Amino acid sequence: MPLMKKLRTAVVGVGYLGQFHAEKYAQLTNAELVAVVDSDRQRADELAAKLGTRGVADYRQILDEVDAVSIVVPTQYHFEVARAFLERGVHVLLEKPITTTLAEADELIRIARERGAVFQVGHLERFNPVVIALDGLLTKPGFIESIRIAPFKPRGTDVNVVLDLMIHDIDIIQNMVKSPIKQINSIGTPVFTDEEDIANARILFANGCVANVTASRISLKSERRMRIFQADSYISVDFQNKKLAQFRKGEGEMFPGVPNVKMEEKSFEPGDALKSEIESFLDAIVTGRPPVVTGEDGRRALETALMINKKL
Repeated sequence: MPLMKKLRTAVVGVGYLGQFHAEKYAQLTNAELVAVVDSDRQRADELAAKLGTRGVADYRQILDEVDAVSIVVPTQYHFEVARAFLERGVHVLLEKPITTTLAEADELIRIARERGAVFQVGHLERFNPVVIALDGLLTKPGFIESIRIAPFKPRGTDVNVVLDLMIHDIDIIQNMVKSPIKQINSIGTPVFTDEEDIANARILFANGCVANVTASRISLKSERRMRIFQADSYISVDFQNKKLAQFRKGEGEMFPGVPNVKMEEKSFEPGDALKSEIESFLDAIVTGRPPVVTGEDGRRALETALMINKKL
């Protein structure tokens, strides 16, 4: 059997998160990391030397040299950079949020479809093992409570906390509920930046499910939890510590009129969600299967985030 040709890959934007993308590509046997790109040429060259590849300052230099790219630049540049690669038929893994506007998202989706390019959006939490494990446990969620809080970090502050952190949970919840949104109420406030640093949204879906979602980037600790209530069970999810607990009615009663509660708890290995995300992206290229998180998924999460922002 002939050896499969390696996909020529690159990472555009090798700041805090982009450098990890580059490291994963460098580790994979089915990928060749041909370049790392950053407007800070020194940063690009230093990472390139570490990973045995080439540093480039302008992404336009490599448009015809790659099969697939991760784009990890500030959100305001997502559209410009992703469009350039998609128009050449290059497969794109674009960090979240997909773009700054729905019109930009629609244009990238259209170009990718016309050029036959895989277009995946970097909603990394979809590759968390506890999120994957939820698939077999969900029936019809009726109420969801989500909290995602983190200490303040300067990175990511080009957008507010809804587009920075809450959008992860928006994507997960919409993928679980699978129902149109009927109404949104939200509140938020800036604290350390000019954008909202803490926000809460109450989302009512057409099927009756309600989600109460909180995100903060000014907390003293990190916490990423979700509680899901449905007719037959209550599920507690700890994204950070990779733990999942399900509570169901058991046989008999703990005392008259109150049923026994059966609890099942699972812990998962930490794994490497980013590596899984990139491997899934490359697999979609090779097999022709749709990516786990499509451009349409990224657009849907952005649309909801913008609706929340409008109500703030």
